Amino acid sequence: MPLTDEERKRLEQLERELSLEDPEFAQKLRRGLVVGPSVPGLWDLVLLVTGILILLAGVAMQFILVGVIGFLLMGAGAYRLSGQPQPSKALRR
Repeated sequence: MPLTDEERKRLEQLERELSLEDPEFAQKLRRGLVVGPSVPGLWDLVLLVTGILILLAGVAMQFILVGVIGFLLMGAGAYRLSGQPQPSKALRR
């Protein structure tokens, strides 16, 4: 959805203010190099491994509900791990 003229002017004003206050951070935003957590997929990996262990426990104990919960956790962890982080394009021109 395109920005209105007023929104565009406000965004440009915010960009200028950011560049004056913290030029290094503003440059990182323009290049899309804003870094998140140091180990971005750690909790996703823990979720995947926990899901596998719960799935195996459910199968070994022959509890279908436990196996299904493990499968869902495993699937959620795998799905989150498969997502590739995209660079920030907020201030890129």
